[in-house]
Amino acid sequence: MRRLALLLFAALAACSKPAPAPVVLQTSAAPEIPADAPVILAFGDSLYAGYRLAPGEGYPPRLEAALNAGGVKARVVNAGVSGDTTAAARGRLAFTLDGQKVKPSLVLVGLGGNDMLRGLPPAETRANLDAILTELGKRKIPAMLTGMLAAPNMGKDYVSAFNQIYPALAAKHKAPLVPFFLQAVIGNDALMLDDHIHPTAEGVNRIVAATKEDVAKALKAATAR
Repeated sequence: MRRLALLLFAALAACSKPAPAPVVLQTSAAPEIPADAPVILAFGDSLYAGYRLAPGEGYPPRLEAALNAGGVKARVVNAGVSGDTTAAARGRLAFTLDGQKVKPSLVLVGLGGNDMLRGLPPAETRANLDAILTELGKRKIPAMLTGMLAAPNMGKDYVSAFNQIYPALAAKHKAPLVPFFLQAVIGNDALMLDDHIHPTAEGVNRIVAATKEDVAKALKAATAR
């Protein structure tokens, strides 16, 4: 699986522009978060879980710090599970939501990469993500998708079917979309771990810098409902 992952993401990186120099977000004098700040639930796989990173270096805590430093009060709860497929995440969604102390104002959904790495049928990935977004809709919890792209060497038909999943579901569920979560780091070895799949701490900072405004906009819209 690791060898397959290296091949897949090496191919994807070869088709991407190199990322700019890393951005290091400031961590000193973090503003206090109000007790009633809206909650963002980061529901995804290892890209949210903070794979091989120290506590506080993963996407959810760095996003929380960046939002609050920019004046957007929010708590970001990490519900990322390394290795999760969309099917596994679908199976734990209700349990995860029911276990939250505070109902999330926004759920970030970042899944599908493991489906692609395992060559699972795109139709299954789409159905699982559709079910996740439908359940969030039933609970009246706004969602935002952070998408994934299939590596070119998965084949033209697979790539076409997989890459259509995220924009199609975003349109169907009226959910904001980050088209490719790894766009800011793919192809830059300095921002990726040696597996060429997961970002380093500096890579996470780059992803946060690229996505925080979209998240802030989505949270503002969600809390205005």
